[in-house]
Amino acid sequence: MTDASGLVPAANMKIDGDRLWDSLEQMAKVGPGIAGGCNRQTLTDEDAEGRRLFQSWCEDAGMTMGLDRMGNMFMRHEGSEPDLDPIYIGSHLDTQPTGGKYDGVLGVLAGLEVIRSIRDMGIKTRRPIVVANWTNEEGARFAPAMLASGVFAGVLEEDYANSRTDAEGKTFGEELDRIGWRGTEEIGKRPIHAMFEYHIEQGPILEAEGKAIGVVTHGQGLWWLQVTLTGKDAHTGSTPMKMRVNAGLGMARIMEAVHSIAMEHQPNAVGAVGQANVYPNSRNVIPGKAVFTIDFRSPDLEKLTSMRSKLEAQAAVIADDLGLQIEIEPVGHFDPVTFHPALVNSVRAAAERLGHSHMDIISGAGHDACWINKVAPTVMIMCPCVDGLSHNEAEEISPEWAAAGSDVLLHAVLDAAEIV
Repeated sequence: MTDASGLVPAANMKIDGDRLWDSLEQMAKVGPGIAGGCNRQTLTDEDAEGRRLFQSWCEDAGMTMGLDRMGNMFMRHEGSEPDLDPIYIGSHLDTQPTGGKYDGVLGVLAGLEVIRSIRDMGIKTRRPIVVANWTNEEGARFAPAMLASGVFAGVLEEDYANSRTDAEGKTFGEELDRIGWRGTEEIGKRPIHAMFEYHIEQGPILEAEGKAIGVVTHGQGLWWLQVTLTGKDAHTGSTPMKMRVNAGLGMARIMEAVHSIAMEHQPNAVGAVGQANVYPNSRNVIPGKAVFTIDFRSPDLEKLTSMRSKLEAQAAVIADDLGLQIEIEPVGHFDPVTFHPALVNSVRAAAERLGHSHMDIISGAGHDACWINKVAPTVMIMCPCVDGLSHNEAEEISPEWAAAGSDVLLHAVLDAAEIV
């Protein structure tokens, strides 16, 4: 991915860091959390409000909006040759129920800031630049994560996405229609010359290493496995221990197995249960049902496959020993990702041109770029976050970190969009 114009962005070309930070703070007021973060879950009224705010800012910057049937927003800044395939900058505005102010949002608003800064500096590019807000990246309300970008990339079906339900039984399709953000554009037909996603690391490595920029070379693969154990509700005081069919106990033993399996596959493998429910969830009733989701991740496909296989075998034995029925349903998956080498080099060169410390890094989390990588050259840029904390209202970055990564984004995007 080279700049055909031969013009290299000057080192003094930078975004307006104060304006970016103000935009982040303003967006954080939409769907505020209870402890300083955000609760702007996908397809809620708060999500709709955040979308409207983003749209207004983009239109003030001279951009025009496209909207597809999954609610993906595409804000376009025109190039001098409009027929050329555009450069995309994309991430997401939705948050976890107790989310931070920067996860996803930084990548979208940094994209907007790139356009604002290009306009301020009077820079023209051959290729158009599109800033994308991908719907339902988090998967907190509607599983799986990266739902709409998955449909765009052709790895998930549109009908499947529309049928996803939340905890109240509401479907993705119904809620997208309710908030008024379903477009008419056919999904996945947009040409993409290259896509950049800027994101907080969501881990502790960059801060611990004292690096300002993470050049993301690979992304971990993932399996989400939803386990349903069915036993028998019974009184905790009057049911003898040997006569219990305890779904909660089965869940506990499988959770321990998840940890052991991940440890057996070290290094570069992780596993945990992050979502778990027992029923009827009463103090004096032995759980007759347990439903929980296992999250296995690794950048090594062989390890990822092995962890799932071992878990399914061990879970079946645990369930049989306790007299439980078991069902394991995959609810999320993608293979490990290798990002486009030329774009990786471009990001690395931009960091060096700007004098920012940097290191190669593997993304531990899933991102929309992991799906878009299947249909277009893609790369990610990361900035540190304090103590590696994310998916938490205490998530924190500094204005300096946000600006440094945005400057790298600006330069790499200009390299690809070709200054004229």
